[in-house]
Amino acid sequence: MPSYLSGREEEWRRDPRAAQLGWFKRARYGLFLHYGVYSQLRRGEWVQFRENIPVAAYERLIDGFTAERFDANAICDLALAAGMHYVNLTTRHHDSFCLWDTATTSFNSMQAPAKRDLVGELAQACAARGLGLFLYYSHGRDWRHPYFPPNELLGKTARPTYEQSPPEYLWANNEDTEHYVAYCHAQLTELLTHYGPVAGIWMDGVGTYRQKPELFHLEDTYALIRRLQPGCLIAYKNGAIDDEDFYSPEHSLDWGGGLRGDPRRFAEINTSMHKLWGNYQGEDAAHKGPDEIEQMVRRAWSQGANLLLNTGPLGDGSLHPEDENTLREVGRRLRENGG
Repeated sequence: MPSYLSGREEEWRRDPRAAQLGWFKRARYGLFLHYGVYSQLRRGEWVQFRENIPVAAYERLIDGFTAERFDANAICDLALAAGMHYVNLTTRHHDSFCLWDTATTSFNSMQAPAKRDLVGELAQACAARGLGLFLYYSHGRDWRHPYFPPNELLGKTARPTYEQSPPEYLWANNEDTEHYVAYCHAQLTELLTHYGPVAGIWMDGVGTYRQKPELFHLEDTYALIRRLQPGCLIAYKNGAIDDEDFYSPEHSLDWGGGLRGDPRRFAEINTSMHKLWGNYQGEDAAHKGPDEIEQMVRRAWSQGANLLLNTGPLGDGSLHPEDENTLREVGRRLRENGG
């Protein structure tokens, strides 16, 4: 049973999923972390796509990934100081780089100079502090896997647009997608069996998934998650097959349409403290200050929703000092003025 459900053992034994959802509704506020090899380039998490960086060239970013200042304990202490009750980490973004010790690919943090399992470190730190751990997982986009379907089927953001198809891309027909589905299931099995209780799997890429949902057998994926961890919640942005435990639209409950006031699902609004989600240091890289963040938190709460607030760690894994100061200040205000 998760450490944050201490005292609710009977509720957990009776219905783990309902107990977890009840806790989540009370949690109200969480920290989102977009971190990966893209963080080194300081141009956001979509840099491979936006700049059409070849797969082989992008892969070389692993050689500089040290994560030398990624400190799971400090991150969790900051979340607590900010008044948050859960943390969500990008275990694998669209570029397919993995932040855990996975047997499914060599493109992971254990094979980088870091030689660290960041998911494992964060899981331990969250458990020790009674924080919930959510694991972001890119499902509907993968810019590296050889058998992920092409843009012709899933739309223009499924893959970067290269002049010639890279030799790494081997997809030839719909049946090839089964290799990708098996890959996802193997990775999710690792994430749900190696790191203790997981509060939720938070999936991304719903826009491309919706173009050809029959290729992905998402019902089987959800069944796998719930079989491995019956209490694990599932989100897929603003909904994929109407079997998610909660919605998590970007920036507003109105994002995607039809979400405001929907009695079927609880809502979490996810948004960022800066322009993009991953580390971005462009000229327009202003970071939101305490006044704006406090307003965002209270607005979400007034609408009956949680707020999942993102910061993109720097290339070395440390948090942006301005964001750290803002989070501490907002936490102080929430404690003093009710939160």
